Amino acid sequence: MSQAEQALLSDPQGSRNPLWTLGLLRSEITTLLRRHRTYALLAVLAAVPVLIGIAIRIETGGGGGGEGGPDGGAGPAFLAQVTNNGFFLVFAALAATLPVFLPMAVGVVAGDAIAGEANSGTLRYLLVAPAGRTRLLLVKYASVLVFCLVATLVVAVSALAVGALLFPVGDVTTISGTRIGFGEGLVRAALTALVVAVSLTGFAAIGLFVSTLTGSGIGAMAATVGLLITVQILDSIPQLSGVHPYLFAHYWMSFADVLREPVYWDDLSKNFQLQGLYVAVFGSAAWARFTAKDITA
Repeated sequence: MSQAEQALLSDPQGSRNPLWTLGLLRSEITTLLRRHRTYALLAVLAAVPVLIGIAIRIETGGGGGGEGGPDGGAGPAFLAQVTNNGFFLVFAALAATLPVFLPMAVGVVAGDAIAGEANSGTLRYLLVAPAGRTRLLLVKYASVLVFCLVATLVVAVSALAVGALLFPVGDVTTISGTRIGFGEGLVRAALTALVVAVSLTGFAAIGLFVSTLTGSGIGAMAATVGLLITVQILDSIPQLSGVHPYLFAHYWMSFADVLREPVYWDDLSKNFQLQGLYVAVFGSAAWARFTAKDITA
């Protein structure tokens, strides 16, 4: 049990202090980031850009493979530009990890947020004092959002380091065909990482909702990841194009529009609105379920 949780049990009145909420949030984030499971998830995410960079280096022998045309987008189009500018490994790595690796890591953390506490027998103790279920749920979700940002930054920083080590870096050619300085390119890369992190907020809310439905952390993780796989399959079936715009993963790859000059906000705005809708719906569902749930563990 964390120090904030122990303090709550020893001083229930302290839970009414807003500063205690910040202490609980800080304790929750610290506990999350210190877990061996979190280290393992972040290590896997950091390894993906390394593997991609090494594979490209071996395949091309370090030689230039062409800048890629202005029609480039995510995935392979970014890969084609990595040999001339290692900066593009950031976008290639995000494109490679976003469909599966990043959301799976988020699904594990979100699915375990409430169910893990119930499974370990600490959830009931957290709610013995008048901490408030709403406050606890918000703290849990906030910690998952922090993990979304940390995980995305780990991928981006790892890719930038590997790209600079294995390939030349310099001015950046945008998808629109214009050139921007390397400094501005770094700003675009940071903005891209933020966009990817925001793209995962809706899925994080779904995972938190699933976590309130069961007392098994493993079961909640499996259900959340299973839902991710199902949605990805549905989004790849052309016959279901009518429902694609409503799937939380449909606009994930819109982060590539950050590398246009000027930035193309149409799909990015749709992505943000869709994630906000999922956060509102499944966040409300998680709150309704958790506040009415009979806590026995």
